[in-house]
Amino acid sequence: MSRPLIVQKYGGTSVGTLERIENVANRIVKARKTDVDIVVVVSAMAGETDKLLKMARSLSPNPTRREIDLLLSSGERISAALLALALQARNIPALSMTGRQIGLQTDNTHTRARIQNIDAKRARKMLDENHVIVVAGFQGINPEGDVTTLGRGGSDTSAVALAVALGAEQCEIYTDVDGVYTTDPRIVPQARRLDVVSYDEMLEMASLGAKVLQIRCVEFAHKYQMPLIVKSSFTEGDKGTLICEEDPNMEQPVVSGIMCDKNQAKITLKEVPDQPGIAANIFEALATASISVDMIIQNTSEQGHTDLSFTLAREELEEAMVIMNKVAKKIHAAQVSSDAKIAKISIVGAGMRSHSGVAAQIFKTLSANNINILMISTSEIKVSCIVEQKHSKLAVTTLHEAFELSKSIVKKKTPTKTKKK
Repeated sequence: MSRPLIVQKYGGTSVGTLERIENVANRIVKARKTDVDIVVVVSAMAGETDKLLKMARSLSPNPTRREIDLLLSSGERISAALLALALQARNIPALSMTGRQIGLQTDNTHTRARIQNIDAKRARKMLDENHVIVVAGFQGINPEGDVTTLGRGGSDTSAVALAVALGAEQCEIYTDVDGVYTTDPRIVPQARRLDVVSYDEMLEMASLGAKVLQIRCVEFAHKYQMPLIVKSSFTEGDKGTLICEEDPNMEQPVVSGIMCDKNQAKITLKEVPDQPGIAANIFEALATASISVDMIIQNTSEQGHTDLSFTLAREELEEAMVIMNKVAKKIHAAQVSSDAKIAKISIVGAGMRSHSGVAAQIFKTLSANNINILMISTSEIKVSCIVEQKHSKLAVTTLHEAFELSKSIVKKKTPTKTKKK
């Protein structure tokens, strides 16, 4: 009978120095004593990817994506080889493997490839031979045999994909924080670590700026029902946060967390002709430039004209303004303006599905603190408000207090994984 398998992923800070790699190796040795098989996925050492990119751009102002992929993939390979050596020094049979060697196959899109398949035969053979496999994350191989990388958060995605392909019990993500919090503890010191978060809640949090997990990783885990556990690699014994399917038998807290995203900007087009096809002209131009739009609001039409505002990532504002000024002339809009001093405050909670009054509490709290709401959007388990950036900390702090998120709640039972048939 085969032993249970777990996949562990260690981020760049966790393997940032040789001492930290030694600590990771010691953690793996302890895990092996619980009679489990282990596959480890590692990121590049902290700062390594930025250093490689800087070197590339010093030689070429516009380096090709294919060469960037080959270059950046080296960072994770270094981490994998060093960790394997540290394990071997502890008499643990360990083998480092690249994305190609582990059988991670992707499409042809360099620097943001999508996983197509994992041929796990060699990995299973090594596990049967009692090896710990240390995988270079973030990378794969395309049909032409070229190295590809998976984009931001790619090592997390590699780990979840391998966990699914190998039938692991769970995927553990080790980072520099000990779990998912009700909000950023740097803003609200009373923020509380959550024991359990549903996939849906984590997807919203990740999309709203929570940096604990990347959204592609959570999407993959949700699709294949792979439990994720977020833990710190710098502390021992903490349980971390479990991300899993929502348990319908347990009472959900109305609000689980409050996110603050300051990487926001707003563009407003004044006196836009209120005619069919105008909005298409605006947003097709942005889509062609691969600029994603978040919140959209349009005022009531007066005398055949309307004002239209939308938000986007701040780093895309300059390019978007060039495009919008051209579009404004084409559609005969009166004016285009922008505002980069805004922030998006989002309240997330699966309990919103069955509780009313959340939006009213948000508006009441912000109003009591003289915080004006510029834009609003909602989903089944989320309410987002755009406010002036100077009010963002006050908004998060007062909302965290209003929804009593610092108080402990009854812990939910940890569900067991049920594999899809």
